[in-house]
Amino acid sequence: MLDPAMAFDLAGMLAMLGWLGLLISLFLAAARPVVWPIAQLAIPALLAIAYVLLIARGMGAEGGGFGSIEQVRALFADDSALAAGWLHYLAFDLFVGAWIVRDGIGREIHPLLILPCLPLTFLFGPAGLLLYLLVRLAVRPRTDKETAR
Repeated sequence: MLDPAMAFDLAGMLAMLGWLGLLISLFLAAARPVVWPIAQLAIPALLAIAYVLLIARGMGAEGGGFGSIEQVRALFADDSALAAGWLHYLAFDLFVGAWIVRDGIGREIHPLLILPCLPLTFLFGPAGLLLYLLVRLAVRPRTDKETAR
């Protein structure tokens, strides 16, 4: 079975590689065909596999569950469930970060406007997503009339 401490350490390094790839792809278009499948799909998929293995092992925590905050606290008292929870964050935040980069580039949002959203997403998930959504609302694509001026 997967060791929770080892999974925690390896997952963190793997996620950092994905985030580094996203940063590179934000500014270097030539890297995107290689980086995007890895950062958006392969790394989150590997994290998801480890998550499934860990959560299956950690679900046996006495009194643990999802029905109340007390049950969640009891669940995360188990190292396997705690590591699984961390991998959950790493996988989803990286996936969202990859979406932010792809969506921002597709909408022709300047990379320097996207850039602050990435560390915020890495550190505080939904706060980074919120910032990006606000940037996305603020930066509208130019219409033909606006570009003709």
